[in-house]
Amino acid sequence: MKLLLLPVVLLLFCIEVNANTAYEIPRSAVIELKEQSSGRVYPLFIQLPASYAKQPDKVYPVIYLTDAHYSFPLVSGATRFPMNSGVMQQAIIVAVSYEQGSEGAGSRIRDYTPSKAKAWRQETGNASGHMAFIRDTVFPFVEQNYRASNTNRTFVGNSLGGLFGAYILFTEPALFTNYILGSPSVWFDNNKILAASVVKPKAATRVYISVGEYETPAYGEGQDMLAGAKQLTDKILALDSGNIDLRFSVVPSASHATAFPTTAIQGLDWIYGIKKQ
Repeated sequence: MKLLLLPVVLLLFCIEVNANTAYEIPRSAVIELKEQSSGRVYPLFIQLPASYAKQPDKVYPVIYLTDAHYSFPLVSGATRFPMNSGVMQQAIIVAVSYEQGSEGAGSRIRDYTPSKAKAWRQETGNASGHMAFIRDTVFPFVEQNYRASNTNRTFVGNSLGGLFGAYILFTEPALFTNYILGSPSVWFDNNKILAASVVKPKAATRVYISVGEYETPAYGEGQDMLAGAKQLTDKILALDSGNIDLRFSVVPSASHATAFPTTAIQGLDWIYGIKKQ
């Protein structure tokens, strides 16, 4: 009986020890950057590709994410196998988190919205300031400290993050080479983004817009995100710019809460996937 019980005891001991060890995303770090104009501090979550140390001369594309606490582990996990197995280009992942010490909702509502909406009790309308922080502080830090491309950057945002990405695309499109806009909150401030003036990209720009099939009031959503995404797509297509390559996708049977994981991996596969001939 003792020989039979011993493996069980050892197994229980191992489970107990491992349960107290936190899992960490490989090759990742968290750094903090201060926005000089406001004094706000924003954590950045950064993950380097698996080949980074072995290829010291290689410069990598960079995937920039909003809503870091949600998007960083999701995109890191979803791209791990495709990147490591050679069916997707390896890239550095950088996720910009919310202002340190703030509630996440307040920080994202302030920083991802392009206009000051009088009907909102929370502060809104700092998209231009947050875009400047990314352009003037985040980009220089990443590109000076890592082998990060300044000509192959991808923006990934969802919901208000998708609205923020649309604002950047319309205002300073050259900041990113590619845009993945998941379920963009076009409805914010009475669809004001649809009336915004647009700067046409001067360089080739890819735009991937995706939304869940069930993101409509008919399925219990507060806003018609499906209609908004289609209207945003139409606005971009109406630019008649030969530099924009746009793809619109509807995620089957997905709601606002569940569409983004598919949006992120399908959009990144469209941009960085290595297609077999």
